[in-house]
Amino acid sequence: MLPGGAAVTFHGGQLQLTLVRRNVLRVHFLPGGHASPPALVISPRAPQAAASPVTVRRRAGEITLSSGAIRVMFDSTTGALRVVSARGAAESLHQNLNGTLARGTFAVDYSPKTAPLYGVHGFNAFQKAESGLLRTGRQMATAGEQGDAGAPLVWSTAGFAVLLDSQKTLFDLGAGRIQVLRQTRVDPDYYLILGTPRQIFAAVDVLTGHAPLFPKWSLGFINSQWGINEGELLRIVRRYRKLHIPLDAFSLDFDWKAWGQNNYGEFRWNTRKFPDAPSGKLDRELTALGVHLIGIMKPRIHVNTVEGQYATAHHLWIPGEKASLDYFSHKPVKTLDFDKAATRTWFFNPALRQSFRTGIVGWWNDEADETGDDTQFFNMERALYDGQRKYFPQRVWSLNRNFWLGAQRYAYGLWSGDIQSGFASMAAQRQRMLSAIDVGEMWWGMDGGGFHLHPSSENYARWLEFDAFAPICRVHGSYLQRRQPWIYGQTAARAATAALDLRYRLMPYIYSYAWQDHVAGVGLVRPLFFSWPHDPHLRNDVQAWLFGQWLLVSPVVHRHQRTKQLYLPHGTWTNFFTGKVYRGGRTVTLKLDAKTWMDIPLFVRQGAIIPTQPLMQYVGQHPVRTLTVEVFPARRATHFDYYDDNGETYAYQHGQYFLQRIGTQSTGTTVQLTLGAVQGSYKPALRRYVFVLHRVHAQSVVVGGRALQPAANLAALSGCNRICWARGKNRVGSLTFIGVPAGERSHVSIIEANRH
Repeated sequence: MLPGGAAVTFHGGQLQLTLVRRNVLRVHFLPGGHASPPALVISPRAPQAAASPVTVRRRAGEITLSSGAIRVMFDSTTGALRVVSARGAAESLHQNLNGTLARGTFAVDYSPKTAPLYGVHGFNAFQKAESGLLRTGRQMATAGEQGDAGAPLVWSTAGFAVLLDSQKTLFDLGAGRIQVLRQTRVDPDYYLILGTPRQIFAAVDVLTGHAPLFPKWSLGFINSQWGINEGELLRIVRRYRKLHIPLDAFSLDFDWKAWGQNNYGEFRWNTRKFPDAPSGKLDRELTALGVHLIGIMKPRIHVNTVEGQYATAHHLWIPGEKASLDYFSHKPVKTLDFDKAATRTWFFNPALRQSFRTGIVGWWNDEADETGDDTQFFNMERALYDGQRKYFPQRVWSLNRNFWLGAQRYAYGLWSGDIQSGFASMAAQRQRMLSAIDVGEMWWGMDGGGFHLHPSSENYARWLEFDAFAPICRVHGSYLQRRQPWIYGQTAARAATAALDLRYRLMPYIYSYAWQDHVAGVGLVRPLFFSWPHDPHLRNDVQAWLFGQWLLVSPVVHRHQRTKQLYLPHGTWTNFFTGKVYRGGRTVTLKLDAKTWMDIPLFVRQGAIIPTQPLMQYVGQHPVRTLTVEVFPARRATHFDYYDDNGETYAYQHGQYFLQRIGTQSTGTTVQLTLGAVQGSYKPALRRYVFVLHRVHAQSVVVGGRALQPAANLAALSGCNRICWARGKNRVGSLTFIGVPAGERSHVSIIEANRH
């Protein structure tokens, strides 16, 4: 008996059919009854059987599995396999398994045949991304290089997905059929998934592994630079503070290392450029300024050193690779083989541990994509993740130059490679970001401003506005290129700073979606078709995306642009800055500011609940005691799960977090505002929410059957320890302010709320 499924002798092997989740069927064919070692795509902790009850029925040669969400029917005589939604939805998957699995190939037929297909791969930095997000024809799933991302995953907004546990996988995607022409397992092992995009990615997340939370500081602004020393670093950081431009981290390129020196130079400080770093003095100075350091790491080390001799003696090199002259040190180097457990165990060595203790608390892994191996970069970061977690309590953060599905479970971010400056390059980052998200990498960033060449002031300003609404917000340039806002003049600096200020005000919103990625597999940024899967206008749309569930952003990516045509999905949308209301399901024309570059096309979806905090120069600069929550009530009930924790350690994995659901709904005459019970044991500094209900004019506010007297104004709410309210206005209509204690269950009714 197979828990959650059934096994049957089939074509010289054993066919196992298992419902591992309510909406996921695992199909595993074992030729001769023997399994090969699993690939790294599927997590070792992936469920082996559904948690909910599964009904298994056998009759003659037919097997039926039912979970309440999907039904699976298999005829062992004909080899016909069918997976359908238990709700009778149109989407379904069909297979004829006769004679195919033994050859390691198979095909999945899907309905409807016109369904759009996504996933498989992203784009590297030098590849034209004209195909956008849709995938058709022959497609190779591979990690690639220079910002590429890959996954043996094909999915559709029509409600289905196919996921393999395999490395390099060749698909042929046609109307109504997904063919797997080549995969790397002798025992094909794959998963058939039904559901909405969010349900699909929740399943993929459980199967391939949850992304742990990054440290909260990494959600702020990161300045990277190649060509720097200790003195310049401190001058730059102090100028950020003097100009009140937010900054949380600084990434150091080759400069931080004693690169090319003997005695573990690849893992320790360059004392000539950073004399105060080994003692920890530099780290203490930067910590006082609220800045963390990230250090670049390379997959190669120098051959004629004690560390190189160790690698030779213990066979840690990539097999068959000859030594070559490093382009930076001009000394012989070879590449470490991170697919070997011994390499991974050694890599987080005492020298690197000391560098961590003295300030290098984030990892920027580079150039491990040059071996053509799907898992070299994956395992390089795995070495750092496992090593850091063994010795230190701080959360791991990393940035890497390619992605293979499953790597996210090792605190794995992706950046888009060594891209060019210029508007065309900036525009092309949209499909690179969204295609990476489509294969399961929710933490994506880029070299803001471009790595090669020097951006114009306008290009830089618009790029920072894009950067502020990417998962990872970071700038970088090639050797001696500087990407600080003031380098590009007052106009650009003002626009860039305004965008960064907005990101920092949205930090409670951003961090709550980092939690959602950890628990549900969908993060801060998502393509529009995640929420409007059946809108044909959005099938290949890269012009805009959702930033969380409630904000739609469409950065300006063209030089001197004065107007913009933007399709808004169905619903009601409010311009974040002007308050103008738009009806969705149509294309709107927006006027743009081609002189000051201060405008970002940003829209709030009706039903939104958006927590914000006071502006800070770095994450955690001040305790957050009051959150201002912008609310746009809708006739349908909506909610937001506000999340917080200590932002630094893995205590949240042991229940030390704060999670409270905020809900709202409008009936036209009444707005309901609810706060649910708190989950978790963490006690934040937060004491109060101040809700700002937009276009709501309260006649009365009722709590527990009792009408409350209004306060004179918003300022009066600050001294109130209970539930209090006040009326107000802005330039587009009425506002109602509700002050509510945080961490308590509450239900507030706003009566006779008239929209203006």
